[in-house]
Amino acid sequence: MPAGTMFAKFKSTNVAASTATQAVADGNPITQYFEIGKPVACAGPELVWRIHDAYRKSDNKECSVFIFEKKIAEKLHKPRRKETITELLKSSVKTLERFRHPRILQIYHTVEESADTLAFASEPIFASLSNVLAFHESKTYEATNVAPAAGGAAASQAQAPANTLPQRPAHAKEYNFLDMELKYGFLQLTEALAYLHYSGHVIHRNVCPSSILITKRGIWKLAGMEYVERMNENDLNSSIPCPPWSNRVSKMAQPNLDFMAPETQSTSKCSLLSDMFSLGMVICAVFNNGRPLIQAGNSTSHYAKQMETLDDLVHKLMPRLPIALQEATSRMASRDATARPTAQLLQLIKYFIDTPINALKFLDVVNMKDTQQKSQFYKTTLIEAMPMIPRKLWWQNIWPMLKSEINNNEVLAAVLQPVMLFVQEATLTEYDTLMSATMKVIYNTPKSIQASVTILENLHLIIEKTKPEDVTTDIMPMLFYSFDGSTIQVQSAAVVAVANVFDSIDELSIRRMVLPKVKQVFEKNITDPKIVQNVLMCIERVMDRMERAQVMDEVLPLLANIRIPDPDIIMRTVRIYHKLFVDKTYGLTVETMATNVLPLLIPHTVNPSLNFEQYCYLLEVLQQMLEAIDRQQRNKLKLDNLSMASPERHRTLRHQFSTDNMNAPPFNIPNLRIDQRKTSSAEDMARKNSGGSGMLGGWWFGCSPSSPDSNFLRVGNVFPNRRLSDNTLMTPKIRIAPSCASSPGGTPGSGLPTRRHSSIGPQERRGSTINLSPPTYGARGSSGSSLSVPSTSVYVKSPLLYSQKQGGSMPNTSSSVPFLLSSSMQSIRSRRQSTVLSSGPLGSGSGLLQQLGSGMYQLFSGRN
Repeated sequence: MPAGTMFAKFKSTNVAASTATQAVADGNPITQYFEIGKPVACAGPELVWRIHDAYRKSDNKECSVFIFEKKIAEKLHKPRRKETITELLKSSVKTLERFRHPRILQIYHTVEESADTLAFASEPIFASLSNVLAFHESKTYEATNVAPAAGGAAASQAQAPANTLPQRPAHAKEYNFLDMELKYGFLQLTEALAYLHYSGHVIHRNVCPSSILITKRGIWKLAGMEYVERMNENDLNSSIPCPPWSNRVSKMAQPNLDFMAPETQSTSKCSLLSDMFSLGMVICAVFNNGRPLIQAGNSTSHYAKQMETLDDLVHKLMPRLPIALQEATSRMASRDATARPTAQLLQLIKYFIDTPINALKFLDVVNMKDTQQKSQFYKTTLIEAMPMIPRKLWWQNIWPMLKSEINNNEVLAAVLQPVMLFVQEATLTEYDTLMSATMKVIYNTPKSIQASVTILENLHLIIEKTKPEDVTTDIMPMLFYSFDGSTIQVQSAAVVAVANVFDSIDELSIRRMVLPKVKQVFEKNITDPKIVQNVLMCIERVMDRMERAQVMDEVLPLLANIRIPDPDIIMRTVRIYHKLFVDKTYGLTVETMATNVLPLLIPHTVNPSLNFEQYCYLLEVLQQMLEAIDRQQRNKLKLDNLSMASPERHRTLRHQFSTDNMNAPPFNIPNLRIDQRKTSSAEDMARKNSGGSGMLGGWWFGCSPSSPDSNFLRVGNVFPNRRLSDNTLMTPKIRIAPSCASSPGGTPGSGLPTRRHSSIGPQERRGSTINLSPPTYGARGSSGSSLSVPSTSVYVKSPLLYSQKQGGSMPNTSSSVPFLLSSSMQSIRSRRQSTVLSSGPLGSGSGLLQQLGSGMYQLFSGRN
């Protein structure tokens, strides 16, 4: 069970107090000041004080009320001793009031007496150490009718005979001590004794579990001042006379024999070191499963016998103690008083030197410190120590003290630092039951600037633990109100808070409350880099919850007003633009990018503050936007072209160099020879069937079919690199030499129109590398070498193969020859006979090409 939950159930139940409790308190004046609840513990000599939960009527402050019923003394003792016990208990309360120290039980209301009861009020008490150790005589519980109390880890393992083990109160049986609790508890008892010895100059004489009370904060307090003896402040090291324990005196009127120092019983003297022996025996009892080493049973003879074996008992117990505490405890439990350490020396042992313990010590006395010391402690010391303090002590020791400081506006900002750590680490149940009410007080309390900033910066942690209805009613109004503050710190923190908790804000509030207020903060602090950075972070996170129109109308103008060249601000701005660009729901148009976005981002490409990664990211975003604009514009222009009324409108633009629809004048191409290409067997068969072996056919191809200079050999010689794939039924080619102004029959300046092929650009021209020098033919009366065939060819649909005009030498030229359109096969064949008759086999080619040129309609280009 969580410690906080366990302590919470001991809160005052107001009107839930039992009828029996009210009956006991009736007639006592204390009921005028306190509302008394159920009993929760017991303490004092023979556990005669019954401790009740209560609260003060004037201010509802939680407290505890101790009630002693006089009839208990009458049952346990002779009637004539009742007055003695009553006076002893009254005097102990008055002594407690006189000693005010953080380790001494604090009295809220002095003792009140009625005919049947004594009663006083104190700080809230959880239980006495006797209840926790759960080792008391069962008849004592039966006499007081006290409910069972919490037993520690040691007590839960107690092994004793059934007739000697007292019944433990139920409300304490599940309580377990932590090592740090024990360490801190022993230190607190040591500090209490040091105060009594060296400031109060008294000997307590009854340091035992029934005199030690544990508050609801887990603080160990020393009480039970019934048997104090005053010392001479000038001789604190001396001993003073004191009565030993006697069977002739009531047990209730004497200290607990099991924890009494041996010198008191043997010499009737006591000193400050007598209290140290009692403290050592308390420590031994805690580590001895709640059982004291001496169990005299109120018998002096039993006490004397057991005291002789005390050293052995202590030696056997030492392994159960922490190593750092063994030596000091062994010396405190020594029968030799001079071997015992004083309370002042005991505080200095290594066992108590611990950072968390020091923090808890300061926390107990923090109300005695000034504002500066408090603030430093809460902001630094406590924050550093809390990770080392067990969670149980967080709620038991620390949280109650933080709650008490909430209304102190001077230290609220510092107190909120550990409070936020509590919020972060608390479970939902712990937050709801232990923190929620206190946090509501904080929301509605006027706060300093730093306190407001602390709340806003940690608002996302608070909302995670807060119920949704409380978020709407308590937290959001505080958040929206913070935007109206007059300080930049609070406004900036509010912007950060919105960015952190935007998931908890409804869309209507974002549109109507958040964005206008964030924009207002931005406009007031447009030159503050931190404010601008926070505003951009806020916008980046909440824009997903905004409508497109609001993003376009509010966010884009805000981004356009940013003029701070800080790299972080630039990168966050670029990320927002990129998000608008990538997410199509925002509908960022290319017009907006071109006119509003790119002009703002492009200048940052030369910003010297950007590192390499930032520059690359910026350039990548710019390239993506430019590509989007390019695609949009290209598509738009293409659609505009297709939507024109007549597609022929731009035909001249697309085919301005075509001869399809042009009337070209007659022209001559010099140096042209047409020869038959190698034919396939299928083509030979076709020629034989058509009578091509006659005179005209033999002439046409330059020789008779029976000539040894056959087509195959002539073509093979002329085309040494000819591919076999060319020996198919394909259209012949015409190879044309470049034209020049000096060529006979040439057409300089007004030759064939240039044609643009569909596979090349409109300005591309393909030149020919043919040798314009006329070849010589030995068999035909010409001199010179054979014809050199170039690699660049113009293909014309014609059965003519290759022909070159005979004549004088022609100069080479670098002028390009336009590509020709071949005439159709029908046009060629219709002119074949007239061409042969007029020119002969090797005649001039000008007449033929003039007729070819006038009949051409299509141009093909290719490479051999």
